[in-house]
Amino acid sequence: MKQIEKRAFLELHISILLAGCTGLFGRLITLNEGLLTFWRLFFTVVFIAFYLFIIKKLKKINLKDFIKITSTGALLGLHWVLFYGSIKYSNISVGIVCLSLISFFTALIDPLVNKHRYFKHEFLFSFITIIGIALIFNFDSNYQTGIIIGVFSALSAALFTIFNKKVAKYNSNTMLFYEMLGGFIFIGLTMPFYLHFFPVESVFPFGKNLFYLIILALFCTVFLYYFQIRALKKLSAFSVNLSYNLEPIYTMILAMIIFQENKDLSLYFYMGFGLILLSVIFQSVYVFLQKQKQKEL
Repeated sequence: MKQIEKRAFLELHISILLAGCTGLFGRLITLNEGLLTFWRLFFTVVFIAFYLFIIKKLKKINLKDFIKITSTGALLGLHWVLFYGSIKYSNISVGIVCLSLISFFTALIDPLVNKHRYFKHEFLFSFITIIGIALIFNFDSNYQTGIIIGVFSALSAALFTIFNKKVAKYNSNTMLFYEMLGGFIFIGLTMPFYLHFFPVESVFPFGKNLFYLIILALFCTVFLYYFQIRALKKLSAFSVNLSYNLEPIYTMILAMIIFQENKDLSLYFYMGFGLILLSVIFQSVYVFLQKQKQKEL
């Protein structure tokens, strides 16, 4: 059993490391955030379709569920556009730190959507995060545009998570395919309007951009979910969610090693990030203590 758990934890941290690498491609790929997301979704859909159609059978779903799941996928596509936009208008560290607001938006919106009571501790921990973001925003003027986009990125990610719970009735592979397909359709339909306001010389990826996009789609999307699903089969959702708090740390360390972003970050950024990290620690400790109380009962 211990050997199985060790392997599951290894697979879990591989998925977290892959998730941490996702933000790096926002800087490596020179396409704008709209095209980056479009081609990431395109290659992801192709890879998953190949796996499901050739190796496994794709489960058919009714039209009503198809619309619900693909609409949820559209939120994911929107989140990716905003996430990469935040990175391109600031840097990787700022873009990933803004995602810490997901917990605040979830605490605010989830009770309205799923009809349950508000939890005071969620707002308390989220308030600490907001102070951290505000500290960076007010004193690092170079990153204000990126932070504003990052806030909307966190909002769209929270909406995706909330509505994803409501449609999670099929197996993971089927859900993943239709959500990615929904994101691709949404971004594809809006791309002509996007390119009208943000024109480019070429919409097709070549050279390094093509290579990075394939790596991003295959490893940081398909394999990421593959390892995450395998880990969930052996570990509790609590362990997985707690471990994913390390994702921003992984991303920032990688950004500092590869792009030397630490040279561009001020003291106020680290102060703000310290508050956000403190919020994550408080949240983790609270959830852990609640879990221990449930076991005692």
